[in-house]
Amino acid sequence: MGSLALAVAIVAGLAAISGAFGVAIVVRSVVQGISRQPEMRGPLQTLLFIGAPLVEALPILAIVIAFMLFGKIG
Repeated sequence: MGSLALAVAIVAGLAAISGAFGVAIVVRSVVQGISRQPEMRGPLQTLLFIGAPLVEALPILAIVIAFMLFGKIG
């Protein structure tokens, strides 16, 4: 049981870290785009508000699946 809990914790931690890096990359790209072309602020912000949740969805699903497997196996 201990190794299973450790595996779930590792999966959840890696998913959280990957989500943070993914959103950081998206935000960095939008900020760079706005700094280069300020008139494109509106469309770039729209893409940010659509893209950030899409990037964050995969780590959330990984955490949910890890906890579901922990509940089913453990």
